[in-house]
Amino acid sequence: MDSGGPADPDGPLALVVNPTAGRGRAGRAAAEVADRVRDRSVAVTVLAGRDAAEAGDLLAAAVADGTRGVLALGGDGMVNLALQAVAGTPVPLGILPAGTGNDFAASLELPGDLRAATDLALDALATGTRRTVDAVRSGDRWWGCVLGAGFDSAVTERANRMTWPRGPRRYDLAILAELRVFRPRPFRIVLDGEPWDTEAMLVAVGNGRSYGAGMRVTPAAQLDDGLLDVMVLHPVSKPRFARSFPSVYRGTHVDLPFVSTRRARVVELISDGMVAYADGERLGELPVRSEVVPGALHLLAPPLP
Repeated sequence: MDSGGPADPDGPLALVVNPTAGRGRAGRAAAEVADRVRDRSVAVTVLAGRDAAEAGDLLAAAVADGTRGVLALGGDGMVNLALQAVAGTPVPLGILPAGTGNDFAASLELPGDLRAATDLALDALATGTRRTVDAVRSGDRWWGCVLGAGFDSAVTERANRMTWPRGPRRYDLAILAELRVFRPRPFRIVLDGEPWDTEAMLVAVGNGRSYGAGMRVTPAAQLDDGLLDVMVLHPVSKPRFARSFPSVYRGTHVDLPFVSTRRARVVELISDGMVAYADGERLGELPVRSEVVPGALHLLAPPLP
């Protein structure tokens, strides 16, 4: 595992911010959060890069210098950026959900209220309490919640190429456009060394339960069981796919006859021309090999009962 520098127990926390998360909510909240931290007599350094790459560099330097802990203010993308610096190290992470999608925070059952989430992280810091959970390594990248490849990643690729409209409407249009052209793809899914050849519309690999702002795609996934949950949506007619789609928000889609689920510690996805996204961030074209690393992440949060 990676290791940060020796932490100063009286040193500052690093508050890393995506100013655009939640349509600017995180940027507006940064000063309030920093003041709330200082009100608890804890020093804090705000890290807000001009872009994700700069923010990641600033955070990596803070961890290497031995920061006392990291507070990630934003959505799943900001949490994913923080994981690149803290996963596999003893540096604890506090998650302050302020994005459009906060699926990792939801999987962790953290407060959705920003003040409550900040107080929970600071209470854990003061008492030395930690919640240890798994993280996932794919090549040189870490992720925490869900990796997807297939229809969902094709929609995201299309939406990212679109310049209009802005906001969620762009994804709605990308879904409609991709439905017209998407076809099931042959996948080889290797589960702990055992190959499984199948056709699929979508394959999701979950360390956590949900992605896409509340879609419970791997509803039985647990963040501390040392396993990845794999959900395969097999070929199905587009009308039936559209009718069944709302069930993913309840997690009941796994009971449908055209859905299969498996569990493994190491999952490799192979399919020509397919792209994988994890925590909403682009990993790249398949093949992608993902391995769960038990206990790789230390959270500023109390253990669940």
